[in-house]
Amino acid sequence: MNNINKVLLMLIAMVAIMLIAVGIDKGYDYYQDVKWEKERVAAYEEAKADVEAMQSTIATLSEDPDALIAYIEENELNYVEVDAENAFESVYGNDADSSSSASMSEGSISDNASEVSQGGDGSVSDNSVSGEGGSVSGNELAEGSVSDNSVSGNSVSDNSVSDNSVSDNSVSDNSVSDNSVSDNNIIEEQPAVSANTSKEKKLCASYEETMQINKADKQMIAQNSIDFSGMKIACLGDSITEAANLTDEEGYEQMTYPYQLSQLLGAREVVNLGIGGSSIGRYWDQAFVDRYQEIPQDTDLIIIMGGTNDGFCASEEELGSLEEREARTFAGDLDELLRGLKENYPDAEIVLVSPLSNVLHDMLRKEREHLLPQSAFVAIMKELAAEYDVHFIDLYHSNLLDTHDAAIIHNFMPDGVHGNAAGYKILAEHMAAEIIGLYEEMAEAEMQKEAENEQ
Repeated sequence: MNNINKVLLMLIAMVAIMLIAVGIDKGYDYYQDVKWEKERVAAYEEAKADVEAMQSTIATLSEDPDALIAYIEENELNYVEVDAENAFESVYGNDADSSSSASMSEGSISDNASEVSQGGDGSVSDNSVSGEGGSVSGNELAEGSVSDNSVSGNSVSDNSVSDNSVSDNSVSDNSVSDNSVSDNNIIEEQPAVSANTSKEKKLCASYEETMQINKADKQMIAQNSIDFSGMKIACLGDSITEAANLTDEEGYEQMTYPYQLSQLLGAREVVNLGIGGSSIGRYWDQAFVDRYQEIPQDTDLIIIMGGTNDGFCASEEELGSLEEREARTFAGDLDELLRGLKENYPDAEIVLVSPLSNVLHDMLRKEREHLLPQSAFVAIMKELAAEYDVHFIDLYHSNLLDTHDAAIIHNFMPDGVHGNAAGYKILAEHMAAEIIGLYEEMAEAEMQKEAENEQ
């Protein structure tokens, strides 16, 4: 009996020790959670105050174009980073209609081969083509070198450039269309314009390209043949989705991009789940990953547009990695968000939208060295969208409404990150055109599939 009692006492002691250990672990986890939340709130409040102060500065300057331009130039804020993977596409675009600005006429150089050059080796260098005359079109330059040239205010079209080295050239205020560029070595395609400008940056010229993109978007909308009348759309986002900067204006809801998107598409219903100050990751506030369940189950199209606020606060630690995908990191929380959307809304089309490039991000980075470039967040968004077979719209590399350009701030984005009524209209039209294009591709793929099945 004594032996049984001893065994029972030992078992009770062991259970007690285990309970104490579990309690200690839970207590430690609770302490860590409380500590993390306290630090998160402090960092959030500090960053939010800084961002609001910067928005106020930009908003005041936006009323005086000359003062705004001077401020941006003096602080070297009129440059945008060039992501190595997307550098060529971000400057010239993938197709004819997404290239840069004004064209020129009167006089032409056309239908020439590589013999038309400075030398006999297909080398073209130290030339200047500028002004309001001269068109360069229908040319072929192969296995040549093009360097140290200036081309501005011109139209370049219907050319083939292949197996060449292109370096130390300046190309600005031009229209580049219907050209083929392949197998080339592109070096310093946007050279530093001052001693203090990084070679990984280029001078921002968003206004004219935004106008061109908007023109193409309107044409796409006017030619739309997709019937969206039975569609229910949900837009999950931050203050840009909510249009939080316009909430004091009467009828501001109709200025939001989700509302205008539904009108442009003729959709049955739109649910605006934009909340000012929210983020994709949990380190900021009212994270998307914690509230996506608010999306109605009968939603046909889910649009997630975010990442702006994440960039205002996340360091490399908060960014996380695609290898680890830990909770409370951008990579981990976005992974959880997309996985949850795919599992809980299997019949809905899901579109992930990157943030617009904005000057406030760079202003904040000047004060907080631990902050990362916006491209770091966009890269993870693109990768996870592909992994989860989610449609991805890359606004960041589109050069649309980029507030590193003072003209964009003055006309469309008065505080450097949020649109005015005209700015949100342009955003809505671009989103509508992107959605139309997406559904046209889906319809075409379905027709091809049916045709293959009939054979």
